[in-house]
This record gives sequence, structure tokens and C-alpha cells, in this order.
Amino acid sequence: MPATAMNHFTILTDDVDATIAFYGDLLGLTPGARPPLNFPGAWLYAGEQPILHVVGGRSRAELTAGVIDHMAFTSEGLAETIAKLDARGLRYDCRHPPGRETWQLFFHDPNGARVEMDFAADEMR
Repeated sequence: MPATAMNHFTILTDDVDATIAFYGDLLGLTPGARPPLNFPGAWLYAGEQPILHVVGGRSRAELTAGVIDHMAFTSEGLAETIAKLDARGLRYDCRHPPGRETWQLFFHDPNGARVEMDFAADEMR
């Protein structure tokens, strides 16, 4: 049976609260219902959909990149997001690829995961 949509990404962390705060502030994701799993964590929602699972209880040494390069989110508010990244002193790369109808904003979360936020082309910097 073919896949029909992307369901969620999972982030490993040594600090669940900081990860929740990071994704809440920059992406507007909110913590919501999560099954009673036997390890710390959270499910972060975009509206009614839990799109980011946070798995805690890991050591900093366990937070290493795998074969997936990044996760991308359709977003709004490019200027505001860049201002938040600047206020946090976070490095980022903002691109408008030729022939694409989006701005692509790349940065890393506190756990080292690479994040892409895609904004409409008419959201000027």
C-alpha cells in the first residue's frame, strides 16, 4: 500500500522542556495528548495533528544526526521568525531558490536537528 502523507517526525532530546519551548516559540507548535508511554517526552501539534514527537531521557552524547538531513514545515511569518532567530543568536540560512515559489529558512534546534521552514515567495525579507 503506498504512503499518502507524512505523519510526524521524532526528535531525541536530553531536555524535553527546552525542546517544547523552542518549537512552541519558533513554529507555534503546542503540546497535546500523548499515550502513557514508559519514557519522558511530548507530542507537539499543529492544529489537531501531532506532527512532532519529542522523546526525552537521552544523554547529550546520544543526540547524533542520522541519515535524514532535515524536516521541513510549511510556515507563515518569515520576518518575525528571522527576528526570533536573531534574538536567540541562532545561525540560519535563508534562501529563495531560482524557479521556486518559496523562501527556505534553515537552522538547527537545541538538539542538533536541522529544521527547514518554507514561506511563500511574497514574504519579503
